[in-house]
Amino acid sequence: MKITNVEMEVYRWPRHTPITNGLYTYTHSGINVINVETDEGVTGMGIGAGIQDAPEVGVAILDHIKQVVIGKDPLDIERHWHEMWRPKLVGRRGITTRVIGGLDIALWDLKGKIAGMPLYKLLGGFTNNVPAYIAGGYYEEGKGLKELAKEMEDNLEVGAKAMKMKVGALSINEDVERVRVAREAIGPDIKLMVDANNAYRHYQAIEFARKIEKYDVFWFEEPVEPDDYIGQGEITRATSVPIAAGENEYTRYGFRDMINHRAADILQPDALVMGGITDFMKVAALAQANDLDIAPHGAQEVHIHLVCAIPNGLILEYYRDSVDPMHGKIYKETVQIKDGNVYAPDRPGLGLELNHEALKEFRVA
Repeated sequence: MKITNVEMEVYRWPRHTPITNGLYTYTHSGINVINVETDEGVTGMGIGAGIQDAPEVGVAILDHIKQVVIGKDPLDIERHWHEMWRPKLVGRRGITTRVIGGLDIALWDLKGKIAGMPLYKLLGGFTNNVPAYIAGGYYEEGKGLKELAKEMEDNLEVGAKAMKMKVGALSINEDVERVRVAREAIGPDIKLMVDANNAYRHYQAIEFARKIEKYDVFWFEEPVEPDDYIGQGEITRATSVPIAAGENEYTRYGFRDMINHRAADILQPDALVMGGITDFMKVAALAQANDLDIAPHGAQEVHIHLVCAIPNGLILEYYRDSVDPMHGKIYKETVQIKDGNVYAPDRPGLGLELNHEALKEFRVA
């Protein structure tokens, strides 16, 4: 079997309303799909990240990188990753690594289809289901404490047993009050996470973390800039609230440095961002060797397989249609929360089939 072609489809659509986290506002969402075609008619589908706003850049990078794999055996995934990533040629981070990640995911999807196995089984098969938390709690125009509490309560109605909210855009005391309101809305038995999206300096994050300790916060996510390993390490040692981070980290080398600095209690690799499934699994093993748990960022349809494959998979991030209007419409079948858990599909590979009919009006490349 040989790879005959690699192509990218890019889709972008407006959100219900702009959403804001600690530093950024998002008006649109989207998806990048990388298809790896073979001479035996089997196609692997990979999901990419962060290219919707500059699709021409992602397509151009893929056109360069795909020359490494065309004409090659799709099962030689380690060799392909190594040759695609060569830092001297394509760079170590950013869109390049995200494109490599999407292509790598497509190769693993293809491998699962060839084997006739769901990806979580192919990668390790530790379990077929994991707990999930609903990501939300964004700042929005006209959304105050009452509306935040209502959102948290609505999450309970869909069976959520854990949920996350944003912090960092307001003063420390104002956000402490938002955390209090969220905790009271969901009660004492539901896990509550907070996410600053790099909004604080380390000393501000320490102040905030100490003030929210009394609200039994399950983790405090991305308190400072991604490269501030030293500052983040100081935060982990200054509070009883566990620190989670890693969604903006790249490759096993970045996570090695995070671990060596003890910069997080919980690691959050995103296979779409950090270089694909090949390096994600290396990070998971490195974390396991250091007794650290993995709670991946985003892309629930991909990460359900990865969390289920490993013994140190902690929890899955899950987005509802309240955040993304295309939730449940992107794929013909998708994963759902059931009693607080998400179950991995039993279909071969990722088990995903794109819903082209629903997406066609949003295609931008």
